[in-house]
Amino acid sequence: MGIWAWNDRHHFYIYALLAALGSSIGGLVPFFLGRAGGELFLLRRINRVRFERLRDQFEKQEFLAVMIPSMLPPPTTWKLFVFGAGVFEMRTLSFMLAVFIGRCIRFGIETALVVKYGPQIVTVMADLAKRHLALTLLVLALIFGGLGWYIWRNIRTKGPEATVTGT
Repeated sequence: MGIWAWNDRHHFYIYALLAALGSSIGGLVPFFLGRAGGELFLLRRINRVRFERLRDQFEKQEFLAVMIPSMLPPPTTWKLFVFGAGVFEMRTLSFMLAVFIGRCIRFGIETALVVKYGPQIVTVMADLAKRHLALTLLVLALIFGGLGWYIWRNIRTKGPEATVTGT
């Protein structure tokens, strides 16, 4: 994708969109595998109480639970989240949209970097992340920890006591 974006800089966004679309369609395989027998697969590895807690947590923010891992580069275990979306019966259209948006963000950033700095930027960034792995992990943990805290705080404050009945 990077070389194509580099060779056709004026249409780099098309390559990002097509890659996101392909990834969304490709994600349907583990998604439907999760739907077909994922619950039994998981219940062999974890107990029912833990399974139900995972399901409840997933259902609270299922769109973000799929979109955020879709934005992350390897070695993110993206297919586990996709499989989980199938297990917990996320609607197919919502799933496709979450993956598409997440992948558009990821591939859009990658192609924009390639257009600005050349194809070698992908290798340079990967080498920097490996060389400074602790710092990279710390920054990612802070970003996603902050995002998780923000989401948790908003869910908690939107409980029954925060709603207005209008009477």
